[in-house]
Amino acid sequence: MSKGSAAPKPGDPGDRTGRAAGPGRGGSRSGRPPRGGRLFQDGTPGGPVLRLFARWVRRPLLPAVRLWRRNIQLRIVAGTLLMSLGVVLLLGLVVIGQVRNGLLDAKERAAQSQAAGGFSAAQDRAATTPSAPGQQDGARAGASVNWRSTLVEQLASGGQSAYNVVALSLDTGDAAASRGARASGEVDPTTSIPAELRHSVAQGTDTFQKFTRIHYTSGKASEAGLVIGKRLNDAEGTQYELYYLFPLTQEEDSLTLVKGTLATAGLFVMVLLGAIAWLMVRQVVTPVRMAAGIAERLSAGRLQERMKVTGEDDIARLGEAFNKMAQNLQLKIQQLEELSRMQRRFVSDVSHELRTPLTTVRMAADVIHEARVDFDPITARSAELLGDQLDRFESLLSDLLEISRFDAGAAALEAEPIDLRQVVRRVIGGAEPLAERKGTRIVVVGDKQPVVAEADARRVERVLRNLVVNAVEHGEGRDVVVKLAAAGGAVAVAVRDYGVGLKPGEATRVFNRFWRADPARARTTGGTGLGLSIAVEDARLHGGWLQAWGEPGGGSQFRLTLPRTADEPLRGSPIPLEPEDSRRNREQAAAGRAQDHARLTAVPAQPVGDRAQLAVPPRLPAPSRATVDPTALPGSGARVVARAAAENDGGGAGSATADAHGNAEREDGTRGR
Repeated sequence: MSKGSAAPKPGDPGDRTGRAAGPGRGGSRSGRPPRGGRLFQDGTPGGPVLRLFARWVRRPLLPAVRLWRRNIQLRIVAGTLLMSLGVVLLLGLVVIGQVRNGLLDAKERAAQSQAAGGFSAAQDRAATTPSAPGQQDGARAGASVNWRSTLVEQLASGGQSAYNVVALSLDTGDAAASRGARASGEVDPTTSIPAELRHSVAQGTDTFQKFTRIHYTSGKASEAGLVIGKRLNDAEGTQYELYYLFPLTQEEDSLTLVKGTLATAGLFVMVLLGAIAWLMVRQVVTPVRMAAGIAERLSAGRLQERMKVTGEDDIARLGEAFNKMAQNLQLKIQQLEELSRMQRRFVSDVSHELRTPLTTVRMAADVIHEARVDFDPITARSAELLGDQLDRFESLLSDLLEISRFDAGAAALEAEPIDLRQVVRRVIGGAEPLAERKGTRIVVVGDKQPVVAEADARRVERVLRNLVVNAVEHGEGRDVVVKLAAAGGAVAVAVRDYGVGLKPGEATRVFNRFWRADPARARTTGGTGLGLSIAVEDARLHGGWLQAWGEPGGGSQFRLTLPRTADEPLRGSPIPLEPEDSRRNREQAAAGRAQDHARLTAVPAQPVGDRAQLAVPPRLPAPSRATVDPTALPGSGARVVARAAAENDGGGAGSATADAHGNAEREDGTRGR
């Protein structure tokens, strides 16, 4: 019988071994908060509130996120719409910018032409109007004001609300108050003419222009406009400022119309592109979804499923290739099933057919064995060897029949409430002769309380007998510890030995049929190489786990976990897979004790003359371990610890460590529990 490191449970990624997370071990020594801890470690109510708020916000988004991840058609269409939106926005901005610049350029050219004609007409009128010599200053000022009012009315009369005219005096002193502003169309000249433009017109003789907003004295809403101004002389030779104000209402209406048209066209383009993308992607995604569904049904055992192929395109070729693959898989699986049935039937038939001649040979061997005292020593020894090999042959035949029943699905579970302590006692009683020959002591831990579960007593006893005999055979004369525990809905039995242990890589092969950890090791107990394979099948038949842990030179531990009641799923094991006295746990405990000792003894030196009595802080009690261990979580729990470099130097050093240091810790860690 062989021993190994893991009984993988189907569908589970595997246990992680390690120490339980207890008080004082929630966070790292660097001060970082523990993983999965509260947001605020000081216990403030903000942590739960924020978590509840995040959960409340995230809950309605989960269906959308799940749909986004699982629907490739939705992602492609959404991506197409986003890219289309970007293109439409960019195109709209470019078009609107071009239209706006074109409208403003056209308006500016027309306004400049109109203003130039008005300025020329004003100069001609001033040149043709005779001045009245000898008039007083007041009379001359009144004539100038009347002349400007008439000029504004004449220039604005041809605009037909297309523009307005404003005439302002150049000097702004109080003496020129009578020569006030003249404006057409109820324009407010004070707020409509920018101060910067007036300053430019007053300083130069050229024509100046500026975009601004035109305000009205009648309460009419202001509007954007273009103001063009120039400094001129009236009939009296007095300088004044003449401005043309061109509203941009028509241009704004045109630009708004263009924006609305572009927005409507862009919306229709996006909807059209989305529909096109949906239809095109649907033609590709639908066969892929069909293939995924058929693949799932094929994996469920419905090997007759096929894809519907239409056309001659790439999707059709994919469907034909998929159907050919499914057909070939079906043929291969049928051939393998037929071959497997033939193999199982062959093993079963051969096992049954061998029972009759084996019975006859057994009877003859028993007669020879009883009469061996009359034979010479060589013949008598041959009779003893014949009896031993027949015992092993019968055991192998029984194992083959049991394996054939598992392969054929004919194994039945006869579950009833049993106390595992009684099963363990029977197993230990049967293994006592072998333990005495090996010089091994079997220690039972955790048998004070009942450990009851619904199980098949015969199968559980067979599993435990295999584990205990393995531990005794491979324990090299050291103690074997059998530990029982029950917690929640599970019970567990762990068998710990301190022998050769397991090497890296053996965890994936230990439960294979006829696998041996050391092919050169002699099978003194008559093992067949099928014990652990049958044990795994027995554990799975109960809905339980058979798992193992080991390290080279540090022994191994096998753990059988069963549900308390039949058909109850397992969620954990009451016994950690990695024992507390493993090499890794001992090193971590020693490192923790050394750090605590260094922290407590690090006292700064005091001057001799002023040395004061320092109060040494009391040693804090060791934190208690938590009842839940990471290794007790569901999974295969396969773990093989590599041998340290110092222990690979020679067998003598490893033996000394196992005899001197290891035995002392085993006595403290196992016998005292």
